[in-house]
Amino acid sequence: MYKKIIAGAVVAAGLMAAVPAFADTATTTSAATMATKITCVGTAVNTRETAIGTAVTIYNGAITTAYSARATALQQAYATTTTRAVSAATRTVWNTFRTSTRSAHNTWQTSRDAAWRTYRTAAIACGAPAGTGDGSSAGNSEMSGN
Repeated sequence: MYKKIIAGAVVAAGLMAAVPAFADTATTTSAATMATKITCVGTAVNTRETAIGTAVTIYNGAITTAYSARATALQQAYATTTTRAVSAATRTVWNTFRTSTRSAHNTWQTSRDAAWRTYRTAAIACGAPAGTGDGSSAGNSEMSGN
């Protein structure tokens, strides 16, 4: 009977000694896997930010062009000699300007939203746990749709 108890204690001690070794391996593997997932999210963030940077550059160029075209067209409108011609020309200038700036704004929003959608899809595919992405920190700060 004592032999059975001693044999059981030896087996239990052996199993308990092996558990930390398995836990250590699992922790190391888990940490490496987590690092890979976080790196994956980082790549998705970089891709998103590059796309948004490009979209902002395009938006700024379109707005600058719209203002420049408006200035030139207004200058030409006021070079006419009748009130009716000035009125018609300025109306056209402002309508064209409004259309151009709205188009630039819509293009910006579409590009920004596409970049965020692509990021969210990629971040989910990375399998990283909640809290590793930065989407919740963005809030309304990103040009607020203006």
